[in-house]
Amino acid sequence: MEAIEHIGQAFAELRRAGTPPLHGWQPRESLDIGLRIAADGQWYYRGSVIRRRRLVALFGSVLRLEPDGGHYLITPRLKYPVTVDDAPFQAVEVQRQGAGRAQNLVFRTNVDDWVLADRAHPVRVETDPGTGRVSPRIEVRDGLQARICRSVYYELARMLEPDNNANDEGEILGIYSAGEFFPFGRLTD
Repeated sequence: MEAIEHIGQAFAELRRAGTPPLHGWQPRESLDIGLRIAADGQWYYRGSVIRRRRLVALFGSVLRLEPDGGHYLITPRLKYPVTVDDAPFQAVEVQRQGAGRAQNLVFRTNVDDWVLADRAHPVRVETDPGTGRVSPRIEVRDGLQARICRSVYYELARMLEPDNNANDEGEILGIYSAGEFFPFGRLTD
């Protein structure tokens, strides 16, 4: 893992200068070093698990979703493609501040980022039409998603409330945070 440690040191130097200005960096060259994020949020380098939590958090801080739909670690000169099986992050904890429609829900990711569910960071629930599998997510930043883990999803399910805008198709249930309503599904007869 020497090469990955060297790359990690280079990213750490960039990070020490503060929050990386990812939007300002437009590297033209790409170098594939075999990075992958599995569906469970585990990071891999050339097929081996990256066990250093700080290194994964550092890589997560310079991850960007490009217009082509690809995920890349970004530096001023190079970008490193990252294969993402599902979502690059996992929402592993939720903290509730307040209650009901006035509450704020703050999610912690597997790389220890904290994200307030609000208009800029919506929570959404998708259902795969083929499998019926539910996939709850929250936007972390700039299109990067965190898949909400099962225990957090069940915690959110206990907070479900009806939307005021019910219609003949059934009542919509969801959660409130930062003054926004995020629908989870429709309650039908």
